[in-house]
Amino acid sequence: MKKANAWALLPIGVFLLMYLGLGLLFEYGMKIPMGFYNVPIVGAFLVAICTACFQNRKVKFEEKLAIMGQGVGDKNIITMLLIFLAAGAFVGVVGRSSAQSVAYFMLSIIPAQFAVAVLFVVSCFISTAMGTSVGTITLLTPIAVEVATAAGYAPALCIATVVGGSMFGDNLSLISDTTIAACNGQGCAMKDKFRGNFKIALPAALLTLVIVLFLTAKETPMQIVREYDLLLMIPYILVLIGGIAGVNVFLVLLCGIVTGAVISILSGAIIPAAGQTVFSQLLMNVGSNMAGMFETCMVAVLVAALCALIRVGGGFDALLAFVRRLFKGKRGGQLGMGLMVAAMDVATANNTVAIVMANPIAREMSQDYDITPQRAACLLDTFSCIAQGVIPYGAQLLVAVSTAAEMGCIISSFDLIACLYYPLLLLVCSLIAIFVPMKKKAAK
Repeated sequence: MKKANAWALLPIGVFLLMYLGLGLLFEYGMKIPMGFYNVPIVGAFLVAICTACFQNRKVKFEEKLAIMGQGVGDKNIITMLLIFLAAGAFVGVVGRSSAQSVAYFMLSIIPAQFAVAVLFVVSCFISTAMGTSVGTITLLTPIAVEVATAAGYAPALCIATVVGGSMFGDNLSLISDTTIAACNGQGCAMKDKFRGNFKIALPAALLTLVIVLFLTAKETPMQIVREYDLLLMIPYILVLIGGIAGVNVFLVLLCGIVTGAVISILSGAIIPAAGQTVFSQLLMNVGSNMAGMFETCMVAVLVAALCALIRVGGGFDALLAFVRRLFKGKRGGQLGMGLMVAAMDVATANNTVAIVMANPIAREMSQDYDITPQRAACLLDTFSCIAQGVIPYGAQLLVAVSTAAEMGCIISSFDLIACLYYPLLLLVCSLIAIFVPMKKKAAK
């Protein structure tokens, strides 16, 4: 068993100091426009990894490279990277005109003041069916950008609404990696975890919907009516139907890529540049958008490598030991379990990885604090999703920002955080569920 070592968490502090500290300094202290973009997140993680490599001199550098390689080679990381690349290819194939057609069609049949609320509901359904928040954000962010542009809403509100809805399904879906990891790790049936989880997530979602309706009702959206091409909507319709039907995210995106390529070529939506053919221009678009996802992929790789070094160094063991000492009693144990997995998610930027690492200690805490397996699974999944949905360097916000940038909308993760109502309300509902438990029905 590894010895707990709080100093192994130092690289996380170094990263936060560089990325958040310098970003806040540039943005608000020095008043530099888009100051956060002056701090390369990949560079910040690289410095953090260098810090981790200088620690624990007893382990040779070659061994540390092997440790990082094992972390990067995790199934969840590889899956995430493939989703990133497939999503970039999909956006490159369908282009902006497809998302514009979807947005303008929505605005033609839905009153503008309800468009953002509809985005939230749709993202909740799709993420629950697909079991992936990243895939949902990739599919719906272009539509959110176009809805914001067409109706005159703040892009941050529209995109953050999609992110919030995607975390609803990430937390609840029976095919989500987080649900599978939490239920398998705690030894409970998925349906039992779903019942308890749903009672917490549904009120948070309904309150979020009320807030979105209230905020958009105060606005006076521009009723912009523009032409749209129903044919160009087909790729998005297919991926939305596939998502709702629960089809594997890779098959959904592959179907969208193939369909989008055929329709884009036949409809003349692709206008080749000088010296290019339609087909070569299509390949250039795909390559460009996939390249736009490279930074996001690198962040996922560096986070996995850093996480592996910290785990081997005993940093996570120190964190878990601290949680067990601090919280007492059944309610305290539940809160401690939730905060533990949330802290690990902040450290790893991957809620599935955080749950997997927290599972062993959570099982011990369940016995110590008399917490049922389904309750433990619910707490692990919910609190990890709360943290994952708001950290600025998490895959969800990074994908949202990257996809929006490809649509010509430049926005930062911190702009989105200010509009992320669902994770905050999910936290409130979770705390209420812990400290104000429902009365059990008396046995007949």
